[in-house]
Formats: sequence, structure tokens, C-alpha cells
Amino acid sequence: MRANKLRSLIQEDKPSFGINLTVDSPDIVEIIGKTGLVDYIEFEAEYMPYSLHSLDNIARTTELYEMSTMIKLDKENQGFTANRAIGSGFQNILFSDTKSKDEAIKCVSYVKADLGTNTGNFGSADRRFASYGLESGTKEYVKYLNNSVIALMIEKKEAVENLEEILSVPGIDMVVFGGNDYSMSLGKPGHIRTNPEEIKKVALHVAKVALQMGIQPRPSIGSPNQAAEFMELGVKHFCMGNDLIGLWQWINTHFEELRKLVEKG
Repeated sequence: MRANKLRSLIQEDKPSFGINLTVDSPDIVEIIGKTGLVDYIEFEAEYMPYSLHSLDNIARTTELYEMSTMIKLDKENQGFTANRAIGSGFQNILFSDTKSKDEAIKCVSYVKADLGTNTGNFGSADRRFASYGLESGTKEYVKYLNNSVIALMIEKKEAVENLEEILSVPGIDMVVFGGNDYSMSLGKPGHIRTNPEEIKKVALHVAKVALQMGIQPRPSIGSPNQAAEFMELGVKHFCMGNDLIGLWQWINTHFEELRKLVEKG
């Protein structure tokens, strides 16, 4: 069973760099892999349509380029989707909308191996990641499951208020702050755009508390210059951009320039 690159980078205290994937296309994964600059793909399953077959194909393609995989899950049906994503070969799970310690305990249980009382709920499954049954239920199988990086979205007012309690749950490795949802939970939709500095303070607070508790913050940023303030705190893990926004930015910039050039001439 293959090594988890993201887990290895965390254990070695090295930085990691991810990118968000919204279209369930192995072709996009492949072209990202060809850059050699990305450590893991985060598939945004919370937002876009996909099939169980597409999860297999995304995971297969990352293996060609020695990248790791993360999947961001919708709030509903998290246990089933986490189970099937891991079965497809996704190595790391990002749970959305965690608000309490009890919810965090459930998230951890969906990923950890079931070895008896109070360990986890993931049993032996003859799926792709276990060579369709050839490696199911082995010691290596258990190690693979327990090496999964478990990440939680901290994106609601309640989650920030309960942050230390949530992060006290054993098995949590990483947190991701969600500014848009946080703004909405304050009853101030769009606040992240009208008052970005206020939201940034909360993002930095979440990162600082996580680091104090031995958990890695993983900011989602739109450009490299947004990393500086997090780096000052000691943050080493970043996810930047996504496929659709990157396409929009390229078209918006270059086609505007082209239109001006041609229409002038």
C-alpha cells in the first residue's frame, strides 16, 4: 500500500502545497502532476457532482505523479463518503462544518480502523486501496488507515467559539478556516469582502490556537503573498487556487488584453 506524502511531510516537519480540484477529471489532475510542484490534490466533493468511478480515477492519476489526495466532504452523509473515498485511494479527509467536540469525534471515527472499543469505525473493505481484497484487514491496511490525515473545517461562529474543545479530540491533524461560511454564520454575508482584515484576524487566531495545540493549520489562499502573515506564526502548509477559478483568471486577464489590442488596431 502506497505511502501518504502529506502525512510524511507533516511528520518530517516540512511544508506541503496543495491545490483545489473542482472538476472530477483525471486529465486536470494529470496536467497539475506534470508541473512537479504540487504535493496533493484536494477534490472539492462538497461543491461539485462526481461518481464513485471518478474518485477511483482521480486517485489513480495522483499515483502516477507521486501526489497525495484529499477530499472535502459535504456535511451530509460524511461517514459513507469518507469510507468510499478512502476505498478509492484518497488518503486524507477534510470534514466540512464541524461545530462541536462530539462532531469531531464522529469525524475521526469514520477514518480510523476498527480495532475494538473506542478506536474507529473503518472495518475491512475489499476496495481499490486494498488491492481489491488482497491486502484487506492486514497490519499494513490498519497502518494505512491510521496514517490518513484528518482535517476539519473551522468555518462557523460556533466552531471558533468551541475551537480548543474541538481540537482536543485525539486524531485530528489539521484545520482549515473557512472565511465565507464564517461571515455568513455571523449574519453578515459578504463580510469577508467588505471587512477582510477582521476575518483575517479570526483566521490567524484559528491558526495560532491550532499550532499551540500541536495541530497543523492549512490556510486556503488565492496568491503567494497571502502566505506571509501565516508564515510568521509558523504555518507551513498551504492550499492555493483551484482549476475553475484559475481558468477564469486566465481568460479574464488575457482576453481583456487581447480585446483591447485588437479593437484599438
